[in-house]
Amino acid sequence: AFTCALLNSQPMGFYAPAQLVRDARDRGVEVRPISVNHSLWDCTLEPRADGSLALRLGFRQIKGLRQEDAGWIAAARGNGYPDVESLWRRAGIAPDTLERLAEADAFAALGLTRRDALWAAKALKAPAPLPLFGPDGEGGREPAVSLPQMTLGQEVIEDYLSLRLSLRAHPVELLRPRLPESLPHDRLGAATGRVTVTGLVITRQRPGTASGVIFLTLEDETGSANIVVWKKVYETFRKAVIAGRLIRVTGRLQRDGPVTHLLAEHVEDLSPLLATLGRPVMIDSNDGRADETKRPVGGSLRPAARHPREQAKKLFPSRDFH
Repeated sequence: AFTCALLNSQPMGFYAPAQLVRDARDRGVEVRPISVNHSLWDCTLEPRADGSLALRLGFRQIKGLRQEDAGWIAAARGNGYPDVESLWRRAGIAPDTLERLAEADAFAALGLTRRDALWAAKALKAPAPLPLFGPDGEGGREPAVSLPQMTLGQEVIEDYLSLRLSLRAHPVELLRPRLPESLPHDRLGAATGRVTVTGLVITRQRPGTASGVIFLTLEDETGSANIVVWKKVYETFRKAVIAGRLIRVTGRLQRDGPVTHLLAEHVEDLSPLLATLGRPVMIDSNDGRADETKRPVGGSLRPAARHPREQAKKLFPSRDFH
């Protein structure tokens, strides 16, 4: 319930939606995806068969979706929508809104893949339903097509582009085979000496009383790691520390009670690796808020390329310098 309330109050707080959902799932909470047949504007709680509650993500998580359209979708669905066209006709929403729903994989409960749903949405060009030309009028149905399946990496990238989070996999989990030297974060508690870790930067802090020391929090598929970057190390690796979204840090472990810190000695920006999960694509600039990214973008859905570091910066925004 607390996670649900935090998600419904975004933008706010120290952590972005991806970290809130990740923490809830790590603690045994079932998080259910956005669905045109189940979701409301806000995230909601749904009963489970065992008597506990599951968290259903709401339409508010979809970048660019209007609350008014979400209201019409919920009001008109009755016993559920059987396909994309039925939602268009009954809810009366514009085709571009259907595309946003498809890009968010909100039609999965109908048995449609992201690409199948987007294909169906793009076939509806009129701004409002025209019954005369529907399947019940004088129109006909297009022949079925077989679209190539998206890779897991492409699906994860599309999730982050549309929702700012993914329930499928963590990006570092997909890149793990290419990071043999990096220790998973959940093993830091038992490690000693000098180690290397790699993760998404989820927070950067530079307290005014810390004499130039920067604190980073990295996240991989197993948990988080606390990184301490001393002033001299920061001056050497400033660009990676400031701009990196996926970074590799080598340093020595230090423990203070139950808390483990990694004192950075070498910092490397691996953000371009994130672009290999899907096709490099154009990502518009945002308004500077840490938990916002401008859509739309996707491995298979949007054109044109920009530098992979810029892509990573918008795909995986961090909370910078609180």
